[in-house]
Amino acid sequence: MNRDEQARLTTTAIAETRAWVDRAVIGLNLCPFAKAPQVKGLVRYVVSLAEDPAALLADLITELERLAERKAEQLETTLLIHPRVMVDFADYNDFIEVAEDTVAELNLEGVLQVASFHPQYQFEGTEPDDVTNATNRSPYPTLHLIREDSIDKAVAAFPEAEAIYEVNMATMERLGPEGWAALQQQCRQDAQGG
Repeated sequence: MNRDEQARLTTTAIAETRAWVDRAVIGLNLCPFAKAPQVKGLVRYVVSLAEDPAALLADLITELERLAERKAEQLETTLLIHPRVMVDFADYNDFIEVAEDTVAELNLEGVLQVASFHPQYQFEGTEPDDVTNATNRSPYPTLHLIREDSIDKAVAAFPEAEAIYEVNMATMERLGPEGWAALQQQCRQDAQGG
């Protein structure tokens, strides 16, 4: 992949992921805590062009350290998008354990955590085509690096945080497969400026 192709992939992946955050995560209120950091420009969107797990791990370490070193007022959260590695959900799911171990090895447990999003995301006990899986289906495999303090503050401000999961499942069931497909198409159009 030459530099022009890398630049195009990076630009496209960020644009589609931003559109997904705006239309799905915020637009469907899948995460009531996502709007404020997005509006304030405190979400870092970064693309890893890694082609193997070791290179992705190196990028993950860099981004975890960057987030830990910055104040929340400067950088609230990071979406590490990796379109060229861990495209198979089973491989990606295995890598999540590596990511969590890395947080511990960096002495960042209780400071940062990693949430998972993937185009093929599948909750345990569901079928692959179950529309409720779409709550965690991003345009590209993505590791979401989150501050624990931010989660604590958001949960304190949101009286029924434990109900978010059930509300999200109901939202996706109302939207249905056709609605989810239409929303994904809107995200792609937004990313293309249309």
